[in-house]
Amino acid sequence: MRNAEEPPVPTVVNQVTATTIGSLVQAGVITTGDVHLHLSAPTPLPRQLPSNPRQFTGRADELAQLDAAMTAGTGTVVISALAGAGGIGKTWLALRWAHRNLDRFPDGQLFVDLRGFSPDGDAMPPAVAIRGFIDAFGADAERVPIHPHAQAALYRSLVAGKRLLVVLDNAVDTAQVVPLLPGDASCTVLVTSRNRLPGLVVGHGAAHVAVDVMPPDDARALLVSRIGPGRAHAEPAAVDDLLGSCGGYPLALSVVAGRACLEPKRTLTGLAAELREARLDGLDEEDAAASLPAVLSWSYAALTTEQARLFALLGVAPGPDIGLRAAASLAGTPVARTRWLLRGLARASLLDDGGDQYRMHDLVRHYAGDQASPSDREDALRRVIDHYLHTAAAGDHILNPLRRRISLAAPDPASCAAPLVDPAETRTWFDRNRFNLSAAQESAADLGLDRAAWQLARAVDTFHQIRGHMGDNIAVWTVGLAAATRLGDLATQARAHRSIGRSYSVFGEHRPALDHLQQALRMAYAADDTVGAANTHYLLGGAWMRLSDHDRAAGEVTAALGIYRETGAESGIANALGTLGLIHTRRGDHDQAERFCAAALPLHQAQDQKDGEADVLDCLALIAHRTGDHRTAITRYDEALALYRSLDHTVSIASTLDGIGHPHLALGHHDQAREAWTESLRTYQLLNRAADATRVELQLAALPE
Repeated sequence: MRNAEEPPVPTVVNQVTATTIGSLVQAGVITTGDVHLHLSAPTPLPRQLPSNPRQFTGRADELAQLDAAMTAGTGTVVISALAGAGGIGKTWLALRWAHRNLDRFPDGQLFVDLRGFSPDGDAMPPAVAIRGFIDAFGADAERVPIHPHAQAALYRSLVAGKRLLVVLDNAVDTAQVVPLLPGDASCTVLVTSRNRLPGLVVGHGAAHVAVDVMPPDDARALLVSRIGPGRAHAEPAAVDDLLGSCGGYPLALSVVAGRACLEPKRTLTGLAAELREARLDGLDEEDAAASLPAVLSWSYAALTTEQARLFALLGVAPGPDIGLRAAASLAGTPVARTRWLLRGLARASLLDDGGDQYRMHDLVRHYAGDQASPSDREDALRRVIDHYLHTAAAGDHILNPLRRRISLAAPDPASCAAPLVDPAETRTWFDRNRFNLSAAQESAADLGLDRAAWQLARAVDTFHQIRGHMGDNIAVWTVGLAAATRLGDLATQARAHRSIGRSYSVFGEHRPALDHLQQALRMAYAADDTVGAANTHYLLGGAWMRLSDHDRAAGEVTAALGIYRETGAESGIANALGTLGLIHTRRGDHDQAERFCAAALPLHQAQDQKDGEADVLDCLALIAHRTGDHRTAITRYDEALALYRSLDHTVSIASTLDGIGHPHLALGHHDQAREAWTESLRTYQLLNRAADATRVELQLAALPE
């Protein structure tokens, strides 16, 4: 109880008006009065995700990759950079994954469009995005720091310890993203960009998920879901055409579907015809965000001058893809510089880097080609044609060193051939550039480069024979024949007819084979081309042999042998003797056949002509099998097969595997026969040799179990 003399104790009221974090401690003892704590309102949970894409289809693999990346990132900041060209579906993928995983992020979701490739302004500065995120947490505007670095620190404080998703959409580069990364491992960050953002992957441990065009089944499901199954089923052929024109490009599919929905009375057949004719223009819309050309133009505008020029020239390059040295020739730039430019285009998701070849989506290619100037286009094509011609001619000599080389004009100084060294590397180069070479020849013919056009046919001839690409060989020599006709070059016309006839004969098309070979023979004699005439007699012998007219076959090959002996053509002599051995084998004269083979074999070996040596061994194997010496037959077939495999001679490998199965069967080696015929069948199927494949299939079916 207080004495009367003591002064009255004043009333004390403590007020706390600031936001409190943790415990509040009063400095001193409060003996009377009240403490009033005025706490701020609860921090709102940001829910900034746009709506879940309702018509999202497919992308199961990419969603699984995102799941795996997030799972692997436990305890660290996980960043998944979704790299893909504009309109490929990166944002929809990010949103679909985010909505499927909302339960992982109970503390909220932040979303911002960083406008990295916006057509109407610059990319959003990171400071602007940070301020938006701070506002999303309901921070008092008067208490937000002024300086950007302080705002960034406040942002990191606000998200610290929270299970939060941050979606950074449409980023332009790593520098734009890094300031927006939380400093806490509890958060997950998902980034989409048309660029690859290697700085995030290397410097911040980001997982990279590449977004490509949609697989055929997913593309069909997307289109059908938009236009309706009834309409799709009513015009299935038109749906196939639309899918083919869009090439799995999601934005293109959406444009087509949208147009079909807006014009319900229009047939899908009519829409497909318009798109097939107009190509990229058929995917243009007034709304830039729904126009594929407009979306691609935003990526194009972000390129450097050098990148933009190479991008445009790649759009006119012959063939479906292109190698480094071909691209360097196309642009007329050094190889090292071209590699750097190609990497930049790949990082911008305008080009797919396949490791050895670079490829563009057809719709991107059409857009790129429209950007090339006519003069730059023609000069570039001439350079790249030189690249393909000089590389292929050098490769042909490596594959067939005994063949006479043709005289080529000097290449453009800015063109560079690929440095082929050995047969294996050469075959790989031809395999990679098979369709590019045909396209380069067509470009040469279109530009009036007739000499280059027929020389390209000559340069790929050996490769086509080795691989069994007889249809390709007929096509390139048909172009070559037209070019030689325009040049008035009779000897080359004969060569073209000869090559076309040989290909038809191997293909089993005997009537056109004989027509072309007989024309070739007349032209060769008219051009006073003795060696060409001998080669044509030789091929006519092969054609008649395939028709089982062995007398005519022997007569033609004997005529060729006489000319070869007169001219001292050792390779021709060996080939003719070996073929006479095969003709006599087929007519059943095995003793005479063996004598011809015995004469041919050492000639081939002396010239290191391994394909000819293998041909003779294959014939000797057939003789042994037909005369009942099955074990010798297997030995000879094995020797021939080893040589063919060393040469990677696909057609001959299939034929010899077919042959070796028969002596195995005769000896009761059913497993060995099955193994050989199974590989032979698979190879014939790959070569589209339907008749041979059917025959081997029947042999397999007749094997005892």
